[in-house]
Amino acid sequence: MVDLTEEERTAVTATMKRIAMLMDEIGWQTAFADLTEAQVRALIEEAVEGFREAMADIARAQSPEVPF
Repeated sequence: MVDLTEEERTAVTATMKRIAMLMDEIGWQTAFADLTEAQVRALIEEAVEGFREAMADIARAQSPEVPF
């Protein structure tokens, strides 16, 4: 088990929302074993990109603004 930071937990929550939107398109009733390769790839890419974007947003929000 990984000990996530508070920022990482926030990013995971943001990522879950993005994955949920994709699952709405795919269909929640679809079993994982029935997903196409393209659908699995899309879910993975959405998870990775969502997490990266959320962490970048958090870092920007926590960084002091450069005064020039």
